Amino acid sequence: MYFLIFFQMNYSKLILILLFLPLFVQAQKGKTFPNVSGETLNDKNISVPASTKGKYTLIGVAYSKKSDELLKGWYSPLYNTFISPPTSSLFPQDDYDINMYFIALMKGIYKVADKGITNKMKKGIDRKFHDNVLVYQGKIREYKKELNLGQKDLPYFFVLDKNGNIVYHTSGAYSDKKKFNIQSAIEIE
Repeated sequence: MYFLIFFQMNYSKLILILLFLPLFVQAQKGKTFPNVSGETLNDKNISVPASTKGKYTLIGVAYSKKSDELLKGWYSPLYNTFISPPTSSLFPQDDYDINMYFIALMKGIYKVADKGITNKMKKGIDRKFHDNVLVYQGKIREYKKELNLGQKDLPYFFVLDKNGNIVYHTSGAYSDKKKFNIQSAIEIE
């Protein structure tokens, strides 16, 4: 009897979660991406989306060590698809003209260790990605709220249209399906 009541209560919760999950996933769509200013690993100051308007932009966001590790798993597949596709391929490649940034959101308390952290990142990340890795230092609470960044152990990805509006987002570890969905969200001209 208790098992049946417990099962029915959990089953009801599961149904509610499944009903509202699409709303949560689509909650960001159409919103303007909040302004994030930082410095790339090549010491260029960038403000997203202000510096990226006029082109589609792919943004990856991490704000913990574990999410940063998962984010790094996306670097090569996305770079090789959108920034520098292989030239010797049997199949023709789509020509993407997009901006792409992987943003490390670091709390302002790390500002004291700024140079050490940035130098460590420069040494640990392949140079070809340095133009695409953006370091932000400051308050991250507002970004977590505006972008619905839930689990800190996951990286989050956003596709912005030419005006800086979110047209697609996903999160988690890399998969071919997620990359395909990102590609589908980017209009090729």
